[in-house]
Amino acid sequence: MATKSRSNLSELYLEENKDQIYDNALAEIQSFELPLGTTLRSVYDDQPNAHQRFMEKLDACIRNHDREIEKMCNFHHQGFVDAITELLKVRADAEKLKVQVTDTNRRLQDAGKEVIAQTEEIIRCRVQQRNITTVVEKLQLCLPVLEMYSKLKEQMNVKRYYSALKTMEQLENLYLPRVSQYRFCQIMIENLPKLREEIKEISMSDLKDFLESIRKHSDRIGETAMKQAQQQKTFNTSLQKQNNVNYGRNMHLGRSRILESKNEITLKRTFEEDDEHEEEVLTAQDLVDFSPVYRCLHIYSVLGDGEIFENYYRKQRRKQARLVLQPQSSMHETVEGYRRYFSQIVGFFVVEDHILHVTQGLVTRTYTDELWNMALSKIIAVLRTHSSYCSDPDLVLELKNLIVVFADTLQGYGFPVNRLFDLLFEIRDQYNETLLKKWSVLFRDIFEADNYSPIPVANEEEYKIVISKFPFQDPELDKQSFPKKLPMSQSVPQIYIQVKEFIYASLKFSESLHRSSTEIDDMLRKSTNLLLTRTLSSCLQNLIKKPHIGLTELVQIIINTTHLEQACKYLEDFISNITNISQVTVHTARLYGLSTFKDARHAAEGEIYTKLNQKIDEFIQIADYDWTMSESDGRASGYLMDLINFLRSTFQVFTHLPGKVAQTACMSACQHLSTSLMQMLLDNELKQISMGAIQQFNLDVIQCELFASSEPVPGFQGDTLQLAFIDLRQLLDLFMVWDWSTYLADYGQATSKYLRVNPSTALALLEKMKDSSKKNNIFAQFRKNDRDKQKLIETVVKQLRSLVNGMSQHT
Repeated sequence: MATKSRSNLSELYLEENKDQIYDNALAEIQSFELPLGTTLRSVYDDQPNAHQRFMEKLDACIRNHDREIEKMCNFHHQGFVDAITELLKVRADAEKLKVQVTDTNRRLQDAGKEVIAQTEEIIRCRVQQRNITTVVEKLQLCLPVLEMYSKLKEQMNVKRYYSALKTMEQLENLYLPRVSQYRFCQIMIENLPKLREEIKEISMSDLKDFLESIRKHSDRIGETAMKQAQQQKTFNTSLQKQNNVNYGRNMHLGRSRILESKNEITLKRTFEEDDEHEEEVLTAQDLVDFSPVYRCLHIYSVLGDGEIFENYYRKQRRKQARLVLQPQSSMHETVEGYRRYFSQIVGFFVVEDHILHVTQGLVTRTYTDELWNMALSKIIAVLRTHSSYCSDPDLVLELKNLIVVFADTLQGYGFPVNRLFDLLFEIRDQYNETLLKKWSVLFRDIFEADNYSPIPVANEEEYKIVISKFPFQDPELDKQSFPKKLPMSQSVPQIYIQVKEFIYASLKFSESLHRSSTEIDDMLRKSTNLLLTRTLSSCLQNLIKKPHIGLTELVQIIINTTHLEQACKYLEDFISNITNISQVTVHTARLYGLSTFKDARHAAEGEIYTKLNQKIDEFIQIADYDWTMSESDGRASGYLMDLINFLRSTFQVFTHLPGKVAQTACMSACQHLSTSLMQMLLDNELKQISMGAIQQFNLDVIQCELFASSEPVPGFQGDTLQLAFIDLRQLLDLFMVWDWSTYLADYGQATSKYLRVNPSTALALLEKMKDSSKKNNIFAQFRKNDRDKQKLIETVVKQLRSLVNGMSQHT
């Protein structure tokens, strides 16, 4: 029972709790708060018949609200009825009031018609008055606009475009905004951009004309600038030379007089030119009207297109720069071609420099430097190419002077020109090459015109003329009376003078290169060394090798080179006097004339030896021996006597040569003669030799020995010269005496009487004699025993052959 009671209480509690949940859900629904999902889910959570119970609860709630509404309507219904009743009472009074108001309004309208008419008239007058005032005010606003526009048109007509732009700016910013509502202002506003474009086109056209003008006048501008730079430099140099009292003190007397007179003339001419140009000094601004570029720059700057204008100007000028830098194909042929080329370039950069300094931002230093570097690279390439075609040293020198003036001019305008002076050193090498070619022709002409005979001087005056040209000193010759002869030929003083002229010509190029005296001295010595070691040496070598140069000429060439070698020290003094650099300076280069002339002498000596040998061969070729003669003629051959006479007369000419040269020539000739005679005996084409031929040949060798013993050239000790024929002498003695037993017994010993007789040589000659033994009576003294004699020859031949075979096997 108790358990059932507890169950009922639990169910009652649950029912009350559910009612409480439904009440809360209804309260939430009535509050109109959304969403209602959570509320509705709480109603239906796992409860059977929850929907029905909730709907019943909901219907009960609705019935309660309906009862409350009905109570409220019943409470306010009497008040509503009372309000309607009051309104019905007021209706009649409102109609009466309306009639009264309408009547009053009609009477007022009738009474105010005249007042209205007068008032409208007054209003109309006041409107007119106000309109007039407005018109006056507006006209006062418009008149300045019209005046400014008229002024603008006038400025356009007189081409005052910059002022016109300023007027447009005032119109747009100050005047037109005040009257912008008027149609004529709109027309003006629409016209202003057109006027600006017109001004831009006109100014651009003027700029193009300006660019064309400076392109045409660049050469004239550059020429004027280069003249001014050259005049200023000449003036400064002249003043410096005038003030330097020690300048050229140690220079050659004749040359110093010439330079002094030239300096005076140059200084005088410089002062005269300065007086002429003192009143009027033309500049780039005097030659070209720069106003178009200023005007165009200002116009574009005002229009806000300054950068466009700058880019256009720079682009056009770069194009012009490329055209200016493009040389003519024939520029290298004349100085005027180079001068015009340099003038155009100078004119171009003078204009750019002027634009740089008188405008702000149109061109900058960076831009000009970049343009100059580009131009400089092109200029150097052009000059390298075209200068390589120049074969005339005078033209190369003129080119150098133009480059120096060109560089000095542009350096005065602030452009770096070091690369141009570096280029001048390259051109200097080319200049030296052209000088060397020119002097090569001069040297060849001098050598061709020389008679290769000592210089005759008839009196003191002629002697002084010669020594004034060439530094010759000979105390022994000075003691001789006139007429007398100087040992060298005419070519020596002429060569010496031409070498000095070469130094002068080389010095001309070294001037104005902004180099120290030491560097100039080094340049002169190097170029002079090239002249001596290459040009003069080559000319001497070619001269020595010429076929028409005989022994007499070769002897004179050796004498000439000896004197030229001695004159080299005077050339070094000459260069030192020009540059004022002492020869004791550590870095001073020396002239290589000593080796040059020594090499030429050695070549001449070798040619003397060769020509002597050739002459000996010519005599040998006319020899006509009868190799089968039974007996000799009893005298030497005619060709040999003629050869000996020739050698005697030739060696007499060698008296002026150094002793060793004459001795070497004499020894070489004798050795060659001995060798030629030996080869004649051993010639393979010679098959038979008789004893009579050996005797005749022995007579000829005796004459050669007599010639050698007669000391044709002094200086030989003892029988040194006779030793040239020792091989022939021992071979002939062996056959003349027929001392084979001694030869064979002593062969190979240092004390052998026939030490220089080679077994193969003896065997060859003996075999030739054996073949002719039957025809000759060489064994006449042994006629009683011919067999023994023949056996003796055969025995000697066998022994010689065994010696030769033993020597070959040993070898």
